[in-house]
Amino acid sequence: MTARASIPAMANAHSHAFQRALRGRAERPGGGRDDDFWSWRTEMFRLAGALDPTTMRMVAREAYDEMVGAGYGAVGEFHYVHHQPDGSPYPEPNEMAHAVAEAALEAGLRIVLLPAAYHRGGWSAGSDVAPAPGQRRFCDPDVETFLARVEALRGWAASRPGVSVGIAAHSVRAVPGGWLEAIAEYSERHGIVRHIHAHEQRRELQECQAEHGCSPIQLLERAGFLGERASVVHGIHVSPEDVALLAQSSTTVVSCPTTEGNLGDGYLPAMTFADAGVPLAIGSDSQVRIDPFEEARELETGSRRERQLRSGLLAAVGDLWAELCRNGYRCLGLDGELSDQPTVEIDLEHPDLRGIDGADLPFALATCASAGVVLQPPPLK
Repeated sequence: MTARASIPAMANAHSHAFQRALRGRAERPGGGRDDDFWSWRTEMFRLAGALDPTTMRMVAREAYDEMVGAGYGAVGEFHYVHHQPDGSPYPEPNEMAHAVAEAALEAGLRIVLLPAAYHRGGWSAGSDVAPAPGQRRFCDPDVETFLARVEALRGWAASRPGVSVGIAAHSVRAVPGGWLEAIAEYSERHGIVRHIHAHEQRRELQECQAEHGCSPIQLLERAGFLGERASVVHGIHVSPEDVALLAQSSTTVVSCPTTEGNLGDGYLPAMTFADAGVPLAIGSDSQVRIDPFEEARELETGSRRERQLRSGLLAAVGDLWAELCRNGYRCLGLDGELSDQPTVEIDLEHPDLRGIDGADLPFALATCASAGVVLQPPPLK
């Protein structure tokens, strides 16, 4: 009989399921030496513009099947492909969100839908920039319309076990400051989690400074967005003041190392966050890889490179896999003890783990394991 062990299934705290269809095509030559996150977005907009509810459900199912087989037990779906390509709502305004939720249920994966507010293409010269054609289907005309759709989605999810709903703002460039305040207030009033992309790219910081005179994290603090229910996705380019605000507010930072490496975003200052007491979780983001073991390993490796020492996150927390699981479920609003969350069976005879002493398994999970060790998917609870 195969030697096996049961470990907590990982919480995938940040996913854009549809971006799985970018694999390979987003790497095609053409951007030249200036190819970066912003040029990558062009191909992402093209893909998003071609989706309908049927194809959205198909690509989401592919992503979620892969997540289940890789050892994920829940997913936070940061969803912003809301409307028809011209920006007009579907007859059922949440039809695209329903499609991804139903795909997750078919795959046997718990899903937390995080509908993301999007209003503009940015800000320049004192006014909002109109959304580009590829962004129109992401956008709502006002925050009241957006919140009404979130409210309807929460009502729809209430009768579907395995589906819950949080809320998100796409980024500080995609919404005005007043939207951040309204979203934070809604989150607190209803006791649901809130997420946002922030501090992924230096240009994002420059644009926020020009519009608001501060960093995105400082803007989020002013808007009341930070807090125990809040998660900042990426958090790469941060100042000491930014880190202090995250720590003081108990905000979670969700790192997506394989995506951040693929997009050339930079390295998360993991040890800086750990020293400050900022909780960390992980996500698969653009789905360039769906493997929580690889995300954990890249996070650990980056933490060692940060200070050029072998005493990284693993040395700081002891069981990095369990810590990332715990923080991931909590930041998705899936409360309870880690023992209450899904588990996954792993093969101790797999080449990644063969010969490892049982006492060293927590260390091996974060340094040498891969999704190949998973024997069976986690059960839906």
